[in-house]
Amino acid sequence: MIKTIEWTDSGVRMIDQRKLPMLEEYPVFETFQDVAEAIRSMVIRGAPAIGVAAAMGIALGMKKSTAGEPDTIRADFQEIAETIAGTRPTAVNLFWAVERMTRRFEVLMDRGENLNQVRSELLAEALAIQEEDIANNKRIGQFGQELMPANGTVLTHCNAGALATAGYGTALGVIRAAVEAGKRLRVIADETRPFLQGARLTAWELWKDEIDVRVIADNMAGSFMRQGLIDAVIVGADRIAGNGDVANKIGTYSVAVLAKHHDIPFYVAAPVSTLDLSIAHGSDI
Repeated sequence: MIKTIEWTDSGVRMIDQRKLPMLEEYPVFETFQDVAEAIRSMVIRGAPAIGVAAAMGIALGMKKSTAGEPDTIRADFQEIAETIAGTRPTAVNLFWAVERMTRRFEVLMDRGENLNQVRSELLAEALAIQEEDIANNKRIGQFGQELMPANGTVLTHCNAGALATAGYGTALGVIRAAVEAGKRLRVIADETRPFLQGARLTAWELWKDEIDVRVIADNMAGSFMRQGLIDAVIVGADRIAGNGDVANKIGTYSVAVLAKHHDIPFYVAAPVSTLDLSIAHGSDI
């Protein structure tokens, strides 16, 4: 499984997704400011992966903190959390992770724990978020693979794979689980302009897993559907509003409309942490 993000003694190691598929590099980010910039500059991307990075960034910041008194510990935590939260506005997993780490921090402070204990337990919380994400993705894969054809072609847009999560993937996790179950799937990946997450990332990681994948230009999807060359569509999500409206990468709406017109099943694979019930419908995202 591709290791999108890892905690190390030196800092947070991430695969630099900006350089794929030509270079596979794993730089280590040694401060919370570095982690924040990695999120902002799309070294790491994908809503679940950003959530894990946010949690690890907070844990890293507190590891480096030299605060002694409760007031200074709180001030350090607030600065770190606000810096991380200010990086990417769309991915709700980012704010979900910051809020979860904040709740844990407040419990520790209310208990009167010292800085070393705060550091230890915040790291444990960040690692739990990472492990939960992988486990959730595998469950999504098992549920979703039942909806995939036994033999057919699936279209996906952007990258909702291992690279977008802590591992395994959401939409691509469904495809992985289907292939593991013996289904014969072929994958069509939209290039996903302007950042080309489909052409650069989805195609790369499916190729690494020896899953049959081809890349098409974004404006070819309708023609493929008209010719009966697509049996299902599955995508991920950055945020899902209370009424079920989904925000994903630019171009997803067009694919959804085309799929409806051609009577092709359209699925969204996402963890509960991507739901934002504070938003009534998609126009508020």
